Amino acid sequence: MDAQFWFFYAVLAARYLVIAGLAFVLFYIFFPKKFAGRKIQALFPRRKDYAREVGYSFFTFLVFALYGVLLSSKYVLPHTQIYTDISAYGWAYFALSVVLALVIHDTYFYWTHRLMHHARLFKLFHLTHHKSVNPSPWAAFSFSPLEAVVEGGIIFVVALLIPIHPLAIALFLLLMTVYNVYGHLGYEIYPAWLVDSPVGKWLNTSTNHNMHHKFFKGNYGLYFRFWDEWLGTTHTKYKETLSKLVSSGKPQ
Repeated sequence: MDAQFWFFYAVLAARYLVIAGLAFVLFYIFFPKKFAGRKIQALFPRRKDYAREVGYSFFTFLVFALYGVLLSSKYVLPHTQIYTDISAYGWAYFALSVVLALVIHDTYFYWTHRLMHHARLFKLFHLTHHKSVNPSPWAAFSFSPLEAVVEGGIIFVVALLIPIHPLAIALFLLLMTVYNVYGHLGYEIYPAWLVDSPVGKWLNTSTNHNMHHKFFKGNYGLYFRFWDEWLGTTHTKYKETLSKLVSSGKPQ
């Protein structure tokens, strides 16, 4: 492997360790009692669960780093819409491109995620991730090799569909990591006013994704809840569970 591959790998691993590690330290080591009312499932994962999640995540980054090398290669890059001069589209589009990347990713994630739940594909692709029935922040990238290939493919989809600057890609991937860690946090940190607002009700929550891990079906979205609502795949007790957590703070 060349230096570029290991650079990408180091960035991916460091970002994961900092973001997931900070979340884990705050909610699982320093202040678990303080946030106890926001714990989605009352029990905590076991040490072997943490070890499995971290181990698979570090393997996932091998796949993601390889994708980074391929995307930036002379064989692929010229066929993408990646540009390097911000003035070509301006700062307003730069910001919009990050939002568009999130929307594209959410759609990609919903449909690939739902497909991986098909009976013929689940064990091969998605079972590894669902071994975290009660996920921790470390589960954010705990994928089987085949799922890692699927999940990492979003970077090609985005680069082919829309003009996007490398810095916008970096920001998109940072936001993806933060939201992925939040989704596997095991705690609901959104305030009631946000989840009840016209915008907030369409945002995905840690509660939403935690229930997906607990019940193994429904709640397939990543950042937003549009697809789940439009296609009727929201878990029937989601809103009730979320309401109890953000109002009374009782673990479910």
